[in-house]
This record gives sequence, C-alpha cells and structure tokens, in this order.
Amino acid sequence: MTSQRQPQTDGQRLDTWLWAARFFKTRKLAAEAIDGGKVEIEGQRAKRSRKLRGGERLKIRKDQEVFEIIVRGLNAQRRPASEARKLYEETTESLARREEQAALRKATLASRPPPTRPSGHDRKLLRRLRGKP
Repeated sequence: MTSQRQPQTDGQRLDTWLWAARFFKTRKLAAEAIDGGKVEIEGQRAKRSRKLRGGERLKIRKDQEVFEIIVRGLNAQRRPASEARKLYEETTESLARREEQAALRKATLASRPPPTRPSGHDRKLLRRLRGKP
C-alpha cells in the first residue's frame, strides 16, 4: 500500500514560496536566508517550514535591498518570472526606498575613479613591502 501526497490546501512552506516567487535561485539559498534571519513574516522572524498564506506581509533582506511585500498567491512550482511576479505585491514605500537606494549606489559608483592596474614601479614597491625579492 503506497501513500500519495495530498495537495496543500492550508498554505505553502516559506522556503518553497520564496524559491517559486524567484527571490532566491535555489531552495537552499532561500532556507539559508530564512535561517539567517533575513526573512520576517508580519514583523516576526520566520522558520523555513512555516506555512505561508495569502495576504501576509513579508520583509526580505537580500544583498543590499530590502523588499516589503504582500503575498497574493501560492505556487509550489517555479514558473517564469512574469508569472512569479503575480504571487506578490511590493508596497509602494518599499519600491520607492529601493529605487532611492539604487540611485544612491549608482551615484557613489560614478564618483569613484575606475580601478587601475599597478604600474611596473608600483608592483616592485608592493613586492618589497611584502618582503619578496
């Protein structure tokens, strides 16, 4: 006698939802972010096995960006990005903040001179500093 899996009707695991919604490339990366405290549900630190339901608010910290979203749908399969965007709605405050931070990062990078390769003389000085002939 074999048992068959029943479809989930009471929610979806948080790690699989983050993967399906394309916030993370793999489930393992999603699970590591959750375990590292980078994901909050309704202001509370989440666990990866927590069942996610529609209408809940999530705060996701990924690299230098912070997403504040509202869950609009569940999908256990990873679908194209256009379909994945339908699973959530980002708050207007979050979107404005992320755009502002991106513009600030872009301006900061533009103000820095591009990195240059050390000249032969500079490499010789660096070797001496490191104690190499």
